[in-house]
Amino acid sequence: MDPSSPKVVFLTAGGAGMYCGSCMRDNTLVRHLAARGWNIELVPAYTPIRTDEEDVSADRVFFGGINLYLLQTFPLLAHLPGWVFRWLDSPSLIRRATANASIPVDARQLGEMTLATLSGEHGLLRKEHARFVDWLVKESQPSLLNLTNLLIGGSIPLLRRRLPDVPILVTLQGDDLFLGQLTEPWKSAVIARMRELAAQADGFLTFSHAYADLMAALLEVPRDRFHLVPLGIDAAPPAPRDTGTDRAPALGFFARLSPEKGFHHAVDAFLRLARKPGMERTTFHFGGWLGARDRPFVEAQIQRLADGGLEGRFFHHGSPDRAGKSAFFRGIDLFSVPADFFEPKGLYVLEALAAGVPVIQPAHGAFPELLSACPAARLVPAHDPEALAEAWWEVLSSPDRGAAMGALGPDFIREAASATRMAERTAEVYRQLIRSFLFRSR
Repeated sequence: MDPSSPKVVFLTAGGAGMYCGSCMRDNTLVRHLAARGWNIELVPAYTPIRTDEEDVSADRVFFGGINLYLLQTFPLLAHLPGWVFRWLDSPSLIRRATANASIPVDARQLGEMTLATLSGEHGLLRKEHARFVDWLVKESQPSLLNLTNLLIGGSIPLLRRRLPDVPILVTLQGDDLFLGQLTEPWKSAVIARMRELAAQADGFLTFSHAYADLMAALLEVPRDRFHLVPLGIDAAPPAPRDTGTDRAPALGFFARLSPEKGFHHAVDAFLRLARKPGMERTTFHFGGWLGARDRPFVEAQIQRLADGGLEGRFFHHGSPDRAGKSAFFRGIDLFSVPADFFEPKGLYVLEALAAGVPVIQPAHGAFPELLSACPAARLVPAHDPEALAEAWWEVLSSPDRGAAMGALGPDFIREAASATRMAERTAEVYRQLIRSFLFRSR
């Protein structure tokens, strides 16, 4: 890392102890940029991040989840001295507090807290925003600030005044999903505030044109302020797979177990698949983070599988670490996450392809742009379990065809969806914005 190069601060958002696709992607990006000489620091907000690779984030947390919850619940605590809040933002303390998801993470219950966070210097959390901006001005002194989403952008107006020559870039990777789960009157108020903040940001990063179109309309900002960067992952050579002729065909789903990720659609389609010729022994393997909010939903889906006579043919793999995830992919022949919402990323799809597993996804969200040129993937109509089951059957009923498809996945990752390509393109955007601000200040 070159200390004389422009300094970038990347504010990411921890997921309260769960594996979070956004913070995992942010961590990979920052690690690759640092390896290329960028002076960049990954700083967590809300909670420390959790990744299944080397964690390069700073050992500090701003806007700590404990502070936000206590201030929202007991507003008079805002008058306590600053050292109390700094202590409550201790990463080790937050890790212990969120080990069992003690801090609520259900977006439908967080409208008031979200609005308070976005209100910045004029809201209940003004001391938290002042502390973050003071740190940027006095200690970090960045040349560019990248926010992982706009929902943590409440400090933007204060930053504009105190760091007028520092460009503010916002990555958009799921803000709309959170907003869609808020209830009124908070939803409308939060969107209105986000539009005010978006007008003061200097640019936005997305991973697809379709998501840029969606967010430009939602935030009411010009489309030309959006920059497209590829989604990318680190990919080791795929491990040898179990290709024994006596093994039952295996279907895999690995993502957050929730309605948004379409777990119920996968169950619908598997119930249909199990009735097709040659699929009498096919198994369904699923894993990923399961939060308290979604446990009743998942239990109901598992009961549907049991009621459908499939007991012993479905397996829950929990939320494994990197080694466990690698073992999961080695044991399946086809991967599919029929997401219900407009998926802005889809890291899980890239992980499957990198492991040599063919992929079938719904033709909406980021998937058409991400996978249309991928020979190891197929797209099917969204929200159509019969079409999904038919596509699964075509691949699983011909093991040689599926294996040939999957073998093309690692090459696609290396050529089109590597962490290297993601870092290179992001670095171009960073340089462009930094140069434009330097030219403007002369």
